[in-house]
Amino acid sequence: MSDFDRYTRVNKFEKRRKNTKLMSILIIAGSFLIILLIGLWIFGPDEDPEQPNNIASSNDDTTESEEQAEEENIDEDGTETGQDSADSEESSSQNEEGESDGSESETDDKNENMQDPGEKEQVDPAANDDVVVEAYTKEWQPIGTEQEGPHSVVYEDGSQDRLEMEKALQYATGLSEDNIITWWLQRNGDQKVIGTVSDKAETQTYRVYISWVDNQGWQPTLVEVLSENDQKWRFE
Repeated sequence: MSDFDRYTRVNKFEKRRKNTKLMSILIIAGSFLIILLIGLWIFGPDEDPEQPNNIASSNDDTTESEEQAEEENIDEDGTETGQDSADSEESSSQNEEGESDGSESETDDKNENMQDPGEKEQVDPAANDDVVVEAYTKEWQPIGTEQEGPHSVVYEDGSQDRLEMEKALQYATGLSEDNIITWWLQRNGDQKVIGTVSDKAETQTYRVYISWVDNQGWQPTLVEVLSENDQKWRFE
């Protein structure tokens, strides 16, 4: 075999080997590209990544606006909702407050004359009496009255005059309605009464002098603090 023939065969073999290697590389690259595309298609995101986030927010805002508009509409029965309903509730609340203020105003008017009479002033007792510990006055005012026309003293339990006398005794002594015992009421002249009261524990006993003021009610004039209940014997 000549040298030329040998060279030609080697040259063909090298070219074939290079072509085979190139084809292998292209096949591998193509296979990798196909696998990559399949993976992206299977495992890629469901939503369009280029879609702006504000689109979903805009849709939510639109839905909320529509719901709010529906709430503010008038229902089929003609009942107003939304802002009109709020206005109605506010008006109702104002009416209730007005009625409450009116009630409180009436109560204040009734108790107007029963405000704190200030500091007490020590005075001599109305009469020499061994059971009197101290005697004092304050700037008491008439307590007010629901009675009309000429006044006459009524001592009967449950009468309006009796209730107002007991209220004056509470006012003078500072004892509450649920912590006071009225032991005795006695006449002390024209339109004047003396009341002996104590707390329910009977640890504080008072003798209270009250006078009637026309159209204004009973007014305390003097309180004597007693060392003992000098009227309790009436009930023994």
